[in-house]
Order: sequence, then C-alpha cells, then structure tokens
Amino acid sequence: MKAAIVESVGKVSLTTVPDPEPGPRDVVVKVASCGLCGTDLHILQGEFAPTLPIVPGHEFAGEVVATGARVTEVAVGDKVAVDPSLHCHECRYCRSGRGNLCDNWAAIGVTTAGGAAEYAVAPVANCVRLPEHVDVRDAALIEPLSCAVRGYDVLRGNLGSEVLIYGSGTMGLMMLELAKRTGAARVDVLDVNPDRLATADLLGCSATAARAEEFDRPGGWDVVVDATGNAQAIQDGLGRVAKGGTFLQFGVSDYATTAVIEPYRIYNQEITITGSMAVLHSYERAAALFASGVLDPSVFISDRLPLEQYPEAMERFRAGQGRKIVVEPWG
Repeated sequence: MKAAIVESVGKVSLTTVPDPEPGPRDVVVKVASCGLCGTDLHILQGEFAPTLPIVPGHEFAGEVVATGARVTEVAVGDKVAVDPSLHCHECRYCRSGRGNLCDNWAAIGVTTAGGAAEYAVAPVANCVRLPEHVDVRDAALIEPLSCAVRGYDVLRGNLGSEVLIYGSGTMGLMMLELAKRTGAARVDVLDVNPDRLATADLLGCSATAARAEEFDRPGGWDVVVDATGNAQAIQDGLGRVAKGGTFLQFGVSDYATTAVIEPYRIYNQEITITGSMAVLHSYERAAALFASGVLDPSVFISDRLPLEQYPEAMERFRAGQGRKIVVEPWG
C-alpha cells in the first residue's frame, strides 16, 4: 500500500509498505481522511521520542475492511474514528485512571504506524463506530476535538468566565467552540494571522486582535488558554491571568521552550497554572459531540489533498497556511 513516511529528522516522503494485518483484537481501517497537526511537526523534528522511520497520522477515520479473529464489536463495512492512544494499563498512572500520563505512553501515528496511509491497523477498543449521517471524510476532526474536550475537563470552568485564547488554528478554534458551550461570558482570540482571526470572528468569538494590549484589559481574563506552543505567546499569556484565574497550557511546545513565572503573584493572587495532555476518557464524548454538529467541518477543514501530496501538505502546515489540512488516500 501507499504510505507517507518520516524517514529521518526533517525528511518525509511517500513510499510503499506492506499492507497491515490485524491481530486477534485488531481491525484494519481503510483510511478516508487523516489530519495533520503540530504533533506531526514535532515527530518530523525528532521529538516525542519516535523511532524513525514511522508512518505518521494520529487523526484519522475510515471504514473497517478486516477484523481479527476475536473482534465482535465492529464489522466489515462499519465507519469508525480511531482514538490513537495506546496505554499500557499496568503502570501507576494507568491503574489510577490517568492513562494519558502512562509511563509507557504510545500512540498510533506517533510510536506505531499511523493513518497517513491507505490502510491502518488499530485495536478494536480504540474504534468508535460512527452514525450513518456522519461523513467519514470529516471525522478526522474527532481526535483533535477529543483533546479539546480533555482541556475543558481540566479547566472545570465556571459559568460566566471571561476567556482569552492564544492562537486561532484548529485547536484554538475548537477551544473557542467549547468555551461558548461551557458557559463563557466572553471569548477573545489572539493571532498574528489575519485570515485565521477572520475564522474566529466567523465562529462567533467576542473580539479578535493581534496583541493582547489591543483589548485594554488591565485586570486580565479568568481563563487564559495557550493553543500555540509559542514561547512569546505563553510568556505573555501568563501575565494576562486575572486574580483567581487559570492558565491552561494546551498548545504543544518544543522540548526546549521555557517561560518565567512570578511565584509571589501566583501565591498572592491564587493563580492556577495547569496543562492538558492529549486524550483522557474524552474520545467517545468528542465523537458524540461531533455527530451532534458541534463543529462545522466546512469551516474547520481548509485543505483536502491526496496522500501523494503529504510532503506538500506538511510544508503548508509548517508555513501556517489554512486551518485543518487533511490527506485523503482514496479521495
């Protein structure tokens, strides 16, 4: 089958690899769409401890075309979205219900072959069957949505909160959509890309700007979310949290990124700084939200490219072009 492959640090290409075979509790998925995200760029940089070469792609959905001998939950022909998380279920974090912090954390498309291919193999336990009305070509959005759901689980937001989001790429826009649905009184969005800010306006944020100073809010915001992973944005955002407020590190930074905190201010103003790591008991809920229409795929997916153009898709994403870019192996 055809597959994209990260051959080595900085090098991605298209190649041919053997078709996957399902284990007893696995299924083979004919990939309908596979989204690109910041994690893929980190893998290309040699981060997230991948063993290269690797077939990337952890945001994917498709049709079941083969099942293992002990699979009964889905059948050939079912449309499914795939949770990429692979937890060991044995370490102290897994045993305490914190599998996203697994000591032996792994993921489809990160540590094992992923969905940037014509076919992908996944444990049946990671597959969520999709209702008929969901277009499986749009369902690559479910994985990033599940990360956003986890982010709001961490925030445990109060009704009427005023929220500031740094970044209006896919993840920032998803955080905007969920903020509106979890009772935020106001959601402001920052981005240096005017095209992306236009999308935030389209989705109904309260206001947009390139810099926080443009809002003239010396008291700050109850909730500040970084969805960029950018050091300057993070540093600025830490200073924008209101008394008693929360800063959520949601964007994925390079390993070397650092920021300075002010311990006295954190103590004196009871500021919370927290993070949200990937997916935790949120994938099924994200699939249900997606099926209910919480996102408009035509707004979120800006580019659909054939698998053969995966290297080009990666370059577009790296350059900050578009919103969600997906490759469609059978498109």
